[in-house]
Amino acid sequence: MSRSLRFFLHAMFFVIVSSGAAWSVTAIWLNLDGLARAGALGLLGSAVLATLFARFRRRRLGWAALGLSALGVVGWYQTIEPRDDRNWAFDVARGVKAEVTGDQVTLRDLRDFDWQTQTIATERWITKDYDLNQLQSVDMLTSVWDSPDIAHLLVSFGFSDGERVVFSVEIRRELGEDFSQIGGFFRQFELVLIAATEQDIVRLRTDKRREQVRLFPVDLTQEQMRTMFMSYVELAQELDAEPRFYNTIAANCTTVVYGLARSLKSDLPLRKSLILSGRLPEYLDDLGVLGGEGSLADRQASALIMADAQERYPEMSFSQAIRAR
Repeated sequence: MSRSLRFFLHAMFFVIVSSGAAWSVTAIWLNLDGLARAGALGLLGSAVLATLFARFRRRRLGWAALGLSALGVVGWYQTIEPRDDRNWAFDVARGVKAEVTGDQVTLRDLRDFDWQTQTIATERWITKDYDLNQLQSVDMLTSVWDSPDIAHLLVSFGFSDGERVVFSVEIRRELGEDFSQIGGFFRQFELVLIAATEQDIVRLRTDKRREQVRLFPVDLTQEQMRTMFMSYVELAQELDAEPRFYNTIAANCTTVVYGLARSLKSDLPLRKSLILSGRLPEYLDDLGVLGGEGSLADRQASALIMADAQERYPEMSFSQAIRAR
């Protein structure tokens, strides 16, 4: 074996060990605590040292030790399962429950909080019935809190009797827990589907958090609106039956909705806007379903919801006020 090839194999081995160790340390740190964390980190350190020692003794022995260590870490990682019985933060304490009888859908644990501040609210969980025959509109809302390329996605369904319900795929934080994008890669958070009134979930973002929220009408047929609504209903039932993990890339507010939207069109293209969720209006415009008039820039400008909209239009309901132009 040539010296250059031998050097390359040594370098590749150490890169693999270093990368695997870094990944393992992060997974252990985020998913364990106390003595369990300390013990796991100690075992990992011992495994890394044993692997390096085996490598110096004999190359093949090093690869064998690396393989056994990797199997141990992967085996532990697979024991981490999503749960629905943790001490949840109050705003995600209940995922929506759905029952279907013919054209009637009953949503239970629908959130209708009255927010006083970003973190304090009068809690109210309600039950509502919806007639699928009265579905008449679908609106997409994007909520930006920092980078304009990253937005939280909400979908609002409107009915001819004036009712509206918003679905939001979110992380299910435990009490006192903060969101971490890194943690979202390592099974730190479960996934929850929140159904809420616009007065609750939109007003929280516009009036309390002061995020940039935009509302875009989506042009769908009656059948497509019904299919999309029922996709959320089915997701609610699936999560109620079996919890899932949130994932920063693979199972977030955008990619889950993309999966639901494929029920409308099975060959929807994959694009980077599914990760850069702030660009979703461009994606919908390319598909020809983004409503409104004028250029995309014009529609993005007119879609912005002003904070304290109901104070500007006190004679209107909140849903009417955020749509007033």
